[in-house]
Amino acid sequence: MLKDKEKALLLINLGSPDSTEVGDVKRYLREFLSDKRVIDAPWLIRKIIVEGFILPTRPAQSAEAYKTIWTDEGSPLIVISKQLREAVQEKSNYHVALAMRYGNPSIANTLRDLQEKGIKQVHCIPLYPHYAMSSYETVVEKVKSLSYGKFSDMKFSFEPPFYLNSDYLTALYRSIKPYTDKEFDHILFSYHGVPERHIRKSDITKSHCLQSKDCCKVQSDAHAFCYRHQVLKTTDQIRLILGLSEDKVSSSFQSRLGKDPWLTPFTDAVLAELPKKGIKNLLVVCPAFVSDCLETIEEIGEEGKEIFLNNGGEKFTLIPCLNTQDSFVECISNMESALEK
Repeated sequence: MLKDKEKALLLINLGSPDSTEVGDVKRYLREFLSDKRVIDAPWLIRKIIVEGFILPTRPAQSAEAYKTIWTDEGSPLIVISKQLREAVQEKSNYHVALAMRYGNPSIANTLRDLQEKGIKQVHCIPLYPHYAMSSYETVVEKVKSLSYGKFSDMKFSFEPPFYLNSDYLTALYRSIKPYTDKEFDHILFSYHGVPERHIRKSDITKSHCLQSKDCCKVQSDAHAFCYRHQVLKTTDQIRLILGLSEDKVSSSFQSRLGKDPWLTPFTDAVLAELPKKGIKNLLVVCPAFVSDCLETIEEIGEEGKEIFLNNGGEKFTLIPCLNTQDSFVECISNMESALEK
């Protein structure tokens, strides 16, 4: 029995194409890359980049990559997200819904379903532990834009980035610990990359981020919106909880697009260099992703592994994302406390 039938949790993940058909992949990429918080250029320039340079070739390439990870049930990210919703629903006192920022189920259609169920208050949980323009921020702004129209009768709140949430850190620790209990040389924390200009744009002080080598370690109000600071903080917190020395752990950034400066070091470059430093047995974890997807399974688990082994590495282990492990389900379930206020 639900505690309050007028309140709901809304889990929001990135999204995925409806199938591995080139047309579906193209449709998904068009929506994703046309987002001004993903490619943050003026509308006309963004359209030229997306329609003229990316969409003519990228969908076919991406479709082939998706085929390597697709399951009988569909996209791993969608399947896992649905399983997470179901697991959270079992623990929650409120209705739990799921939407994707891009693709299906869309945020608009999900809100319409909630509205028809008589839901008046929605606590949105962007499934991104860290703040970034192209992830957390775009989810929040999309929901807000919809709330001004057909959903103006609904009240919305948003779970803040949860990279320091003790439940999240506990879940991440528990996902990694079984692997560090065995012999290994090093753990690489690979995070999704973002352009450096996104970091500067998100700097509310306009004078802190990327202004010095150690800016992320110098206390600043900018850290509340700084992706780089937050991911490096995640690495450091987990390192401390695991009781590892600094030389056993490092961070890198994957999935860059275009030629503009992106956060470094790049994961592919790091994977090629680590064996030359004597690191032969490597663990890799991707904490920016809570659900395994193309960027973890294919980009790191297949391409990244190949880079590491081809450059002298001997053992490569990709630690799965949090997915639906019990402690992560508990973490998300506990966020319903926002609906008690």
